[in-house]
Amino acid sequence: MNQNRILLAIFIIIILSSCAKDEKKISNIQESSQDLEMVVAYKEAYKALIDNDPYFAAKKFLEAELLFPQSDWAPRSALMASYSYYLQNYYTEALFNLERYIKTYPNDKNLSYAHYLIAMCYYETIEDEKRDSAPLLKAKDKFSFILKNYPNTDFALDAKFKIDLIEDIIASKEMYLGRHYIKKGKWIAAINRFKKVIEEHDQTIFVEEAIHRLVEINYKLGLLEESQKYAKLLGYNYLSSEWYEKSYKVFNKDYEKQKIQTVKKEKKGVIQKFKSLFD
Repeated sequence: MNQNRILLAIFIIIILSSCAKDEKKISNIQESSQDLEMVVAYKEAYKALIDNDPYFAAKKFLEAELLFPQSDWAPRSALMASYSYYLQNYYTEALFNLERYIKTYPNDKNLSYAHYLIAMCYYETIEDEKRDSAPLLKAKDKFSFILKNYPNTDFALDAKFKIDLIEDIIASKEMYLGRHYIKKGKWIAAINRFKKVIEEHDQTIFVEEAIHRLVEINYKLGLLEESQKYAKLLGYNYLSSEWYEKSYKVFNKDYEKQKIQTVKKEKKGVIQKFKSLFD
């Protein structure tokens, strides 16, 4: 996940670099006690982030936002606080603050980044195929939102890549469940899982195995025409696949028998030669 954080950091650097340009703006703020407190809070937050103390940085960025809520610094502070939470893996806090930011500052120029950071918070909590799929689906929805609404951004390019990875993970979950149902003898449930992989995740690496499993199950259930249909589909698209070879063996039992007999003959020949040494 280091590359993800690098991409986020690049954008944050862009935001932070504007801080230097805006120092004159800060100095021109009317020097009321509240304004000065905001400036101090923001600078402390900025320094804490640079010094690798994101927890304190988040606290001070939120403080800066509250002290000067009508300025351009408010949405920036809210976004920086969310990023600080993200850095320390406080995804719940980051998500809460990002949703608040979007509602509070719906016209801010950095909305695309906020949506991307939300997607990344969900993406970072994705686990293996045996765990909860909620983060998977939420991350996919948010990345899809970015592709649709911000297609010409760097975030869209990464969102497309992340969606492909998520599709593989979702397909792997379906395969895991399908194999589980096979072990339990729940054939219809297994069929539904493998069909879902073929119909909804046909660009993933699991589609070949899913087709083969349908060949196996339908053959086992005596549904030969259905089994042959999937075998032809597998052969047409993945003729050189190991899964096609396995499906071929389902209909050609002699293939394996012939292979076994050949091996036995070879072993017998070796034994005969070995015995001849003692004749």
